[in-house]
Amino acid sequence: MGTHRRPRQRMTGGGRARTAATITLAGAATAASLGGTGHADPEPTPTQVKAEVDKLYQEAEIVTEKYNGAKEKADAAEERLEELRDEAARKELRLNSAREALGSVAAAQYRSGGLDPALQLALSSDPDEYLDGAAFAERASSRQTAAVGRARKELRDIEQLRGAARVEVTSLTARRAELERHRETITGKLGAARRLLSRLTAEERARLDDSTGDRASRSSADPRASLSASSAQAPGSRAAAAVTYAHQKIGSPYVWGATGPDAFDCSGLIQAAYRAAGVSLPRTTYAQIDAGRRVSRSELRPGDLVFFYPGISHVGIYIGNGRMIHAPNPSAPVRVAPVDEMPFAGATRVA
Repeated sequence: MGTHRRPRQRMTGGGRARTAATITLAGAATAASLGGTGHADPEPTPTQVKAEVDKLYQEAEIVTEKYNGAKEKADAAEERLEELRDEAARKELRLNSAREALGSVAAAQYRSGGLDPALQLALSSDPDEYLDGAAFAERASSRQTAAVGRARKELRDIEQLRGAARVEVTSLTARRAELERHRETITGKLGAARRLLSRLTAEERARLDDSTGDRASRSSADPRASLSASSAQAPGSRAAAAVTYAHQKIGSPYVWGATGPDAFDCSGLIQAAYRAAGVSLPRTTYAQIDAGRRVSRSELRPGDLVFFYPGISHVGIYIGNGRMIHAPNPSAPVRVAPVDEMPFAGATRVA
C-alpha cells in the first residue's frame, strides 16, 4: 500500500506545480495583453499639455530671475576684482619707483664709502623682510626716512589689496557655481517643455498658438497705432521713451538671460527700455519692483512696470487701456498682451 501511495503523492505534487505554473503564465499573458494596455496613462489633451508647458515656463522664469541676480553679483565681483588688481599694479609701480630712488641713494653712499643699513633693508629682494626694523630707519636721514616710510606704506597697501582680491576671487567662484546650477535647472525645464510640445501634432500646436495669438491681438489690432496715445498719457518723457523702445521691440525673440538689443527675457526688456530712456534699473524683477514708487492697478499709466505671480517672477511695461508689452516665454516673442493675462502682483512707477 505504501509503495503505491508514495508515487501517487509525487505525481500529484508535480501536477500541482505544473498547474500553478500554467495558471501563472496564463495570468501574466492576460495581464500583458489586457491589463498593460488598460492601465496605461491616457495621452494628455492639447489643453493639458499647454497647461503643463506654461507651468514649466513659469518655473523656468523664476529660476531665470535668480540666474539674472546671481549674474549681476558675479559681474560686480569680477569688476571689483579687476579694480583691485589695477590698483595693486599702480601701487607696485610706485613701490618700484621708491625702491629705485632708494637704490640711487645707496649707490651714492656706496661710492662715498658706506651704505646705510636702512637702504640695505629697502633693497632687500624679500618683501617679508622689507624695512622690517624701525631701528635701522631711525638712523637714516630725514629724507631717507620719508622715502622708506612711503615705500613701507605702498607695501602694506599692496598686501591689503591682494587680500581683498583673494576674497573677491572666492566670491566670484561661488557666484559662478550658482550660475551653473541655475543654468542646468532652466535648461532642464525648457527641455521638458519642448518634449511635451513635441507630443502634439503640428495642427494641435498651431491651434494653441492661434488661440493665444488671437487673445493677444484682440487687445490691440495694431499695437503701433496706439504708440502716440500711450506716449501722451505717460507721466513723463522718460516713461514715454521707455514705452517707445518697447513698441520698437515687438516681435523680438524671448531668450532667457538676454537684455537686448535683439532678444530679451522679461526683466531684460524692462531694463533695456528704461536704459534707452536714460534710467538705470536693476536686473531682476525682485529688485525692479522696488526701483520706484508703488502704484495701484487703478492708477496705472503708460511706462509703469506691472508685475505678476506671487513670487514677482514676471514683469511687463504698461502701455494703457489694460495692456502691456512683455517678453512672455520661449514660445512667443515680445508682444502686446492684456494685463489680466496673468495673476497681478503689483506695479511700480520709476519715471
